[in-house]
Amino acid sequence: MTSSHLRLDVSGPVATITIDRPAKRNAMSLEMWGAIPALVKEVESDPAVRVLVLRGNEHFSAGADISEFQTHRQGAEGARNYSAVVHAAERALAELALPSLAAVRGFCIGGGCELALACDLRIAAADARFGITPAKLGIVYHYSSTKQLVDAVGPAWARQILYSGEQLDAATALRIGLVNEVHEVADGAFDRRVDELAETIAARAPVSVRGTKAITRRILDQGAAGADAPEVEALYQASYTSREYAEGVQAFLDKRPPRFAP
Repeated sequence: MTSSHLRLDVSGPVATITIDRPAKRNAMSLEMWGAIPALVKEVESDPAVRVLVLRGNEHFSAGADISEFQTHRQGAEGARNYSAVVHAAERALAELALPSLAAVRGFCIGGGCELALACDLRIAAADARFGITPAKLGIVYHYSSTKQLVDAVGPAWARQILYSGEQLDAATALRIGLVNEVHEVADGAFDRRVDELAETIAARAPVSVRGTKAITRRILDQGAAGADAPEVEALYQASYTSREYAEGVQAFLDKRPPRFAP
């Protein structure tokens, strides 16, 4: 499935998916939800790409397009099928092997916040507004998405956000751990920081960054019980013999920045 309201651009090692439906504050249609997994797969299959940035045109996203609910989400079966498409989009982002960064301006509500939470890092503009609103619609938030929220802000704030459906400003989002950083828009600091952080991560050793992402996910899912899994040992082994390791050590000895080739 494709959508004219989602755009994929690649600049060197940084891929950017832009939600581009400004007339609806980037509300996500069913078609848009359905297009995300294929876009993420395209990013993951490009060997030159090392980081994914998810952002919106003007606003990040006002969430699901509720005007579609009486058609695409009608009845129990329709609601179940619609939710499955949304869940597949969220999982595609969350399970991407590459590091991901949500660049959040304006509204980041409901399904928009779900997408931002599926990314590894969230950089917010000072004008960003966050909220998750299933309690206003009689919807139960999906288990994996609820877990992403609890992992980010803890159970007490997750309950408050989900119980109330209230919007949070960027300063509050930063204080509770919903976002990593907040920057002003007017002086260009927000866009500069997003570009800078994406490029910094892209310049680091891919074997280290991907290994960190995989292990962090396992810690969140399994705690200490996952430490001895064969998959974790394989990540260690990959780093021991990687060309990134050899380059990193040599660069340190040469007193120069490492050059991690694609």
